[in-house]
Parts: sequence; structure tokens; C-alpha cells
Amino acid sequence: MKKVLAISILVFLIGYTIYYAINPVTPKVGVTEGSSAPDFELSTLNGESMSLSSLRGKKVMINFWATWCPPCRSEMPDMQKVQDENDDVVVLAVNLTSSESSIDTVESFVKELGLAFPVLLDKKGEINNQYEVLSYPTSYFVDENGVIQTKFVGALSYEQMNDFLENL
Repeated sequence: MKKVLAISILVFLIGYTIYYAINPVTPKVGVTEGSSAPDFELSTLNGESMSLSSLRGKKVMINFWATWCPPCRSEMPDMQKVQDENDDVVVLAVNLTSSESSIDTVESFVKELGLAFPVLLDKKGEINNQYEVLSYPTSYFVDENGVIQTKFVGALSYEQMNDFLENL
């Protein structure tokens, strides 16, 4: 009887270990939906440093954009409106600075549109590559735990942004 009990416990422990090895509690880091968003740290237009991990506990919309992109320009006012109306949401606009003529171009774009959310400068395009951005704009919606819930390629309307954020 003791042998049967010992073997049963051993089989249970092995099964339990295999199950959690295959289905980990914390999501793997990646850029697909359900993955933990890769952390990054970039400078803002103001020269301050900002990391994605510092925003844990908030819903985050990461938007990859460039000033030369007409659809990017069209969605920026709606992004500002979303930021203004939601205390638990942070809009991060990651600019592909390596494709811009200068940082002054980015600054005047932000000033012209009256944008107050953080604009991060991806000077070498490393974060754009890490997030596998192939066209602009591309947005990722990250929940309070840092997990990517949605990736959207193309310009978003105000309603779409709110719908994605509500589902985080």
C-alpha cells in the first residue's frame, strides 16, 4: 500500500511539473498577442528617460509612427483625446527617429498638433525592429500586467482605440 501511494505521489509530481513547464504562469516575452511586451527604455523629446516597465499597473497604447506618415498624423488628435480622458491609460508614441530629417521635425510636429503624451525617440530603430514594425502606424495595446492584448496595423479611430483599451 505504501508503494502504491509513493508511486502515485511521484506520478502526480512529475505530471504537475510537466504541466507547468509547458504552460508557464508568466507569459513568454515576445511581440504576439498574449506575450509579455519586451521592455525598452528611450528618451523623450524633453530628454527624460522612460521605460515600458515603469508603466506597470496602467494600460498602455504603444504607437509606432513617423512625421512623414499621413495616417499617423490623422490618428494623433484621437490619441491625445484618449490620453486626456483616461487616467489609467498611457499613450506612448514611439517615433522612428532614424527616418526623420531631424529631431526638430518631430518637435515641430508635436507642437503643431498640441500633443502632450510621451513622445519617445527611437533614434536607431532598434525598438521598431524589436516590435517587428513593418508599416506605420502600428499600435500595441498592453494590459496592466505588461501583456500584449492586441496589435493593430494602420490608423485607428477614436472609437477603435477606446474599444481596444476597454478590452484590456
